[in-house]
Amino acid sequence: MLTRTESLELRRRAVVGLIVFVVALLLGAATSHAGELIPSFGFSRSIDGGADAKPYAGVALRGTLAPMLKTEIGAAYHGESQYNDQLKLRMWPVTASLYATPVPLLYAGGGVGWYHTTFDYANNTLLSDHTTEQFGVHLGGGMQIPLGPRAGVDLNGRYVMMREQESHLVPRKFNPDLWLTSIGLAIKF
Repeated sequence: MLTRTESLELRRRAVVGLIVFVVALLLGAATSHAGELIPSFGFSRSIDGGADAKPYAGVALRGTLAPMLKTEIGAAYHGESQYNDQLKLRMWPVTASLYATPVPLLYAGGGVGWYHTTFDYANNTLLSDHTTEQFGVHLGGGMQIPLGPRAGVDLNGRYVMMREQESHLVPRKFNPDLWLTSIGLAIKF
């Protein structure tokens, strides 16, 4: 468990990192005149949440930083139930990614994220709901199939890694890592 000072320092570093990625994204898009807005829909599957995939939605802003290098800022929402529906997790991640694009249709890379997670306990547990914020990293990639000069279908997959979290239910700890797959419409500007 982090102390309050360590938690504030971690938050400060994450915010500074996200600001650096946003500036890089905007500079890359401004110099190359190439940006993309990508609304998407997909499925998430938690490592400890069972075999069921849960739907999620997101939006990303992607820009070209350099030849064969793209940056991305994204936000999403997804939720899942654990412990036989005694706990509902709702997550709002804000992520920043850096992708290599050696072939125009394919991209691969990774990034960081700030994951706001709400723990919503069932009424019969008598536990209070609460929200946490946690830093995570992800690796992934995808492909973008052109539909024309200003649009494309974006297929994406990533694995998100976060540190183990605690719950007030038994078992007390769970692994919040998850797989995400999505399909989106890349709108180029």
